[in-house]
Amino acid sequence: MENQTMVTEIILLGFHHLHSMRHLLFSIILVVYCLTISGNFLIIVLVSCFRHLHFPMYFFLTQMSISDILLTTNIAPQMLSIVNHEGGIISFKACITQYYLFGALECLECLLLTVMSYDRYLAICNPLQYNSIMGHAFCIQLIIISWLLSIIMTLLIVVSITQLVFCGPNIIDHFFCDLDPLLKLSCSDTLIIHIEALFLSVFVIITPFLMVIVSYVYISLTIAKIPSISGKKKAFSTCSSHLTVVFIYYGTLIGIYTVPTNERSLSTSKILSVFFTVVTPMLNPIIYSLRNNDIREALKKIRPYPLINRSI
Repeated sequence: MENQTMVTEIILLGFHHLHSMRHLLFSIILVVYCLTISGNFLIIVLVSCFRHLHFPMYFFLTQMSISDILLTTNIAPQMLSIVNHEGGIISFKACITQYYLFGALECLECLLLTVMSYDRYLAICNPLQYNSIMGHAFCIQLIIISWLLSIIMTLLIVVSITQLVFCGPNIIDHFFCDLDPLLKLSCSDTLIIHIEALFLSVFVIITPFLMVIVSYVYISLTIAKIPSISGKKKAFSTCSSHLTVVFIYYGTLIGIYTVPTNERSLSTSKILSVFFTVVTPMLNPIIYSLRNNDIREALKKIRPYPLINRSI
C-alpha cells in the first residue's frame, strides 16, 4: 500500500505561554515523574516480597502500577524536553506510536479498575465463594483479557488513522499526541474515526464505569446490613482505596473527554491532561499506601540496615 502521509514531523508547542515559569514547571514534572516511578515500583516489590499481600486485589494492584509506570514514561520524558526547550519536534510515526501506547494504557486502567471492583464485590457480597471463584488461574485470565482488549481496541483506531492523508499543517498545541489534536491535522474526513472512538469509549470506558458503579451499589447495600459499626468500617476499608482511585481517574477522564473543547480553554485542557497523565499515576500508590492497612504493615516491615555495627 502506498504511503499517503505527507507530514513526516509534528511540532508540539507544549507550554510555550509559560516561558517565565518553565524552570519551575520542569522541576515539578521531574519530581512527580520520579515519585511516580519509585512509588509504583515500591508497590510491585512489596506485593512480590510479602506473603500476606499475595491476594487477587494486590495482584491487580501490581498490574495497575505497571500500567502507571508505562503511561507516565510514555508522556513525561518528552514533556520534560518540551518544557526545557519551549517546544519540541516528534516524527509522525513516533506521534502515532505515542498515541497508541497512551490509548491502550488508558483503556487498560479502565478495565483494571473494573476487575478490581469485581474482586471487591465478591469479597464483600459473596465471601464464601470468593476463594473458589478468584483463583490464581482466573486472575491471570482477567489480566490477559484486559491487556488484549486494550491492545486490540486501540489498534483498530490507530490503523484507521494511518489510512488518513496528513498534508499539513503539522503543529499541535499540546505536549503529547492525543487523538483530537492529531485528527485536526488530517486533510481527510475523520467522521468514521470519531465514530470508532465513540464506540471504543462506550466499550472500554463508559461500560466499565457503569459496572464499577453497580458493583459498589451492591457493596454498599451489603455493608449496610452488617450489624456492628466496626464490621462496617472493616468492610469499607478494604475497598476505600480503590473507590478513591476510581473517583480521581474517572473524574479527570470525564473532564477531559466529555466536556466539549469549545467550552473550556486550551490551558484548562492541558492542565487536566497533565493531571491525568502524570499526577494521577503518582497518586495511586500514595492512596493505597495511606488508606490500606496491609500495605502500611508491609511498609513498616521494611527497615534500613544499621550503618554502624551494634556489636562494636
